[in-house]
Amino acid sequence: MTTQAQFQYPTVRRDENFAETLHGKEIKDPYRWLEDPDAEETKAFVRDQNKLFFSFIEKYPHREQFKQKLTTLYDYERFGCPFKRGDSYYYFHNSGLQPQSVLYKQSSLTAEPKTFLDPNKLSDDGTVAISTYSFTKSGKFFAYALSASGSDWVTIHVRETRDDAPLEFESQPIQWAKFTGVSWTHDDKGFFYNRYPKPDSVEREGAGTETDSNKNAQLCYHLIGTPQEEDVVVWSDPSNPEHMFSAEVSEDGKYVILSTAKDCDPVNKVFIVDLEKEFAKTNGEGFAGKPDVLKIVDNFDAEYNYLTNEGTRFWFQTTLNAPKRRVVSYDLNEPEKGFVEVIPESEDVLSHVSVVDDNKLVLIYLHDVKDVIRLHSLHTGAPLTPSELPLPLGSIVGSMSGRKEDKELFYSFSSFTTPGMIYRFDFATMTHSVFRQTKVNGLKADILQTQQVFYTSKDGTRVPMYIISRKDTKLDGNNPTMLYGYGGFNHSVTPTFAVTWLTFIQHMKGIVAVANIRGGGEYGEEKWYKEGKLTKKQNVFDDFQWAAKHLIAEKYTSPAKLAINGGSNGGLLVGACLNQAPELFAAGVAEVGVMDMLRFHKFTIGHAWTSDYGNPDVKEDFEVVLKYSPLHNIRSDKPYPAVLVLTGDHDDRVVPLHSLKYLATLQHVARNNPRPLMGRVETKAGHGAGKSTKQRIEEATDKFAFLGLALGTEWDD
Repeated sequence: MTTQAQFQYPTVRRDENFAETLHGKEIKDPYRWLEDPDAEETKAFVRDQNKLFFSFIEKYPHREQFKQKLTTLYDYERFGCPFKRGDSYYYFHNSGLQPQSVLYKQSSLTAEPKTFLDPNKLSDDGTVAISTYSFTKSGKFFAYALSASGSDWVTIHVRETRDDAPLEFESQPIQWAKFTGVSWTHDDKGFFYNRYPKPDSVEREGAGTETDSNKNAQLCYHLIGTPQEEDVVVWSDPSNPEHMFSAEVSEDGKYVILSTAKDCDPVNKVFIVDLEKEFAKTNGEGFAGKPDVLKIVDNFDAEYNYLTNEGTRFWFQTTLNAPKRRVVSYDLNEPEKGFVEVIPESEDVLSHVSVVDDNKLVLIYLHDVKDVIRLHSLHTGAPLTPSELPLPLGSIVGSMSGRKEDKELFYSFSSFTTPGMIYRFDFATMTHSVFRQTKVNGLKADILQTQQVFYTSKDGTRVPMYIISRKDTKLDGNNPTMLYGYGGFNHSVTPTFAVTWLTFIQHMKGIVAVANIRGGGEYGEEKWYKEGKLTKKQNVFDDFQWAAKHLIAEKYTSPAKLAINGGSNGGLLVGACLNQAPELFAAGVAEVGVMDMLRFHKFTIGHAWTSDYGNPDVKEDFEVVLKYSPLHNIRSDKPYPAVLVLTGDHDDRVVPLHSLKYLATLQHVARNNPRPLMGRVETKAGHGAGKSTKQRIEEATDKFAFLGLALGTEWDD
C-alpha cells in the first residue's frame, strides 16, 4: 500500500447551508445535489471518481494476471436444471464467457438441443437479461421479462414455443412492469403481472436511472393479442400505496392465489379467487374488473407460500406459529378448521418445498447452513422411503425443477470449492442418478479446503462462519483475508461456488471468511432474523466485528491483512463497521450499499425496507438509525482503512446517491487519510442481477486489484 499522506481527491462542491430539522435535530446534507443522477455536476463527480480509481489500481502489478486467471476460471460450461413444459424440455446453458445464459429446447433429455431464446442477441454489449419467465400449462406460449442495464424495470414479451414461431407474438411488449412474476391462466389466453405507474422524471430509454418512489402497484391481467391499455387491474389498494402484490394460478388452473405484502417483512395476506366464476362473467375473456375474493388471511401475522391444491384443499408453507416454517393445509369448504398441520416445525429451518409426482413433498431444510433434502407424503406428512435425497455434506441446493405432474425431479448443488452437479431423481424407481457434472478449467480443488467454525459474539451468541483457504495456509496472522457478510432481510448466506473468491484464494494466497451473522434467516425468524433488525440492528454489526476479532485471535489474519466486503444491506454493514471499528481492518469494500439511513425510504422501493430498519419519519426509529447510518457517522478522530465504494448507474434498487454522498463525505472528512478512499461507478449496470460476464470479470478484477494493494498480497501463478 502506498504510504503517501494524502490523495488528490476531486474538488467537490459542498453546500454548507443545506440542512433540515428532523425530530428537533439539525441534519446537514451538503451533498444533497448528488441525489440528482441527471445533473451535469453529478455526472462530472462520477467521471472524476472513476478516473481517480482507475489511475490508482493501475499500480497493482498483477491486475492483468488476475484478470487472465479469473477469465480462465469463468470459462466453464454452466447448465441449469432441465424442466418440462408441454412436450418439450428446456434448460439454460452458458458456454463459459457468454454475457448471458441461453435458453435451449429439446424434445427429450437425449435429443439434440435447439436454441430457444438467446438474450445475447438482444443487445450489443450483453446487458439485456431475462429476469423472469413463464410457460403456459400446455406449453404453447412463453412469456419472458427483459431487464436492460440491470434495472428492476422490465418489459414482458410473449412468443409461441413452436420451432418456426417469430420472436414476438405481440406488436408491443408490456411496459413499466417491476417486481413481477408472470402467471398464466390455463386457457392460454392471458397472464397476471405487476406494474407501477410510469415515473414522471424519465422516459422508457432512461428507465432505471430515476429515483422516484415506487408506489401504487397494480396487479393486472393481460389478454394476449390486446393492447396493454386494455389490461384489467385485478387488484390494487390506493389506501395503502406501499403495498405490493403477486398472483399465482393454482396447479389445477381453477383458482388464482393473490398475495399482498406491506414491505420486505416475510409476512403476507392470502386471498383466493375462483377463476371459473370470474371468467363466467365475461364468457371466458378475462376479467370484468376487480374479482370477488375469499379472504383466507387478512392480516400480516405470518408468511404463507402456496404449494398446491386438490380441489378445495390447499397446502401452504408458513411461519404461522412456526418461525422455522412448517407445512399446513386449508380447506375452502371447511374454513372453521383453519390451518391443519401436515409437516410440523423442526429444529432446522424449512427453506423450500416442492410438490412432485402427484403426492410427494420435497422439503429442503437448512441445518447449520448446510442443506438436507427430505421426502414426505403430501396427504399424511409421513416420511417416505428413501427419507432423504442424496446430497454431499456441506452442499447447498442451487436450483430444483419438478412439478406435481412430473415423475422426475432435477436438482443442482454446489459448495464453496466445487461447482457441483445435477442429479435426477426418478419417482417410479425412487432412485437417483448423476445427470450432469461440471468441470472448471484452472480450478485446483485439491489444494483448497473449507472449514466451518463457530465463534462467540459480543453478547454471547454462537455464530457460524465458513473459512475457505488453501490447505498450505499457515496460521501466522499474515494471510490476506476477506470477511464477507450480509445480515438482513431474513436472507441466509449459504455456500456458493464463486470463481472470484477462488482466484483470490488460489493466486493471492487469500482466505475468504463468510460470517452467518444475525439478521439473516440461518436459524429462523425468532432466533436469527428478528435479533438483527430494527432496534436490534447493532447485533448485526457486533457479530461481524466479533467475526473479525475471531479471525485475528486465531491467527488466520491480522488487522493489517483483513478486508471486509458486503453488498446492498451488506454494504451498509461494511459502512457501519468501518465507522465503528476502523482499527480492525486494512480495507473495506462496500457494494451498492444503503448509506443514508435518514432518506433511504424516499427513493424507488426503499420504503419497503422499513421492515428491517424502521421508518426515519418516526422519532424513535430515527434515533436508532442515526446512531449507525454510515453517512452520518464518518469520523475524524481515527484513520480509516482503505475504502472502496462500488455502485452502478442503473441501480434502481439501492440508488447510487447512497454511495456517491457517502464517498464525497468520506473524502472530505478524512481527506488526509493515509489510505485511499475511492469509488467505482459501473455504467449500464444495476443492483447486480443481469450483469454480463464481461462486467462481472472486470469489476472483480478491479476490486481485487484494490485489495491487492491494500493488503499487500503476493502472487502465486
